[in-house]
Amino acid sequence: MHVSFQNCTYVEASNLVVHAPEGSPNTDGIHITATQNIQITNTTIATGDDCISVANRSEKIQATNITCGPGHGISIGSLGSRNSKAQVSDVVVNGAKIFGTTNGGGSGSSSNITFQNVEMKDVKDPIIIDQNYCDQDGPCKQQSSAVQVKNIVYRNITGTSASKVAIDFDCSQSHPCQGIVLQNVNLAGNEDIGVEKVTAVCNNVNVRNVGTVSPRCPKK
Repeated sequence: MHVSFQNCTYVEASNLVVHAPEGSPNTDGIHITATQNIQITNTTIATGDDCISVANRSEKIQATNITCGPGHGISIGSLGSRNSKAQVSDVVVNGAKIFGTTNGGGSGSSSNITFQNVEMKDVKDPIIIDQNYCDQDGPCKQQSSAVQVKNIVYRNITGTSASKVAIDFDCSQSHPCQGIVLQNVNLAGNEDIGVEKVTAVCNNVNVRNVGTVSPRCPKK
């Protein structure tokens, strides 16, 4: 990790530049854990792992004008251990060029998180919530426990996806995702990189569409 904030309060970090090779493992740009009231602004991050990762007992986080790439975007509730307990809340990502993900396993909650005014450019898995995340080459099975994910808003998200699945909500059967809002989301494929049409995959999730949303979760 290039920069880590742990057990901190009232942090302001701005005009940071982080560079690591695209293929370098575990090279998080900024890691936040057990920290409250932190603002990250006007920052450019290029890494082989998460641009910004937010972990256990963190709340009231604002990230504004973030440029991420290459990298794994902004990861909310990334536990690092299946038996960990996470408590992440009140996160706002505003005016970014990134993608967001919430990784699963463990227990606790990730709630009141907003991704807004985000521009994608040929991003793989632009919008993803994965409560069945596992760090292995083979398929991942449904977890018996998971972080409760609720009240997540994706607002004004535009751009192109490098994967056919642009919206992937793989939520837990035991702890379904609740209060997920897609508002004015428009993600398209890019024929130049072999992605003509994009889709949404939505498992065990309650989604509300507001305004123009494309792609949409299939009707059940």
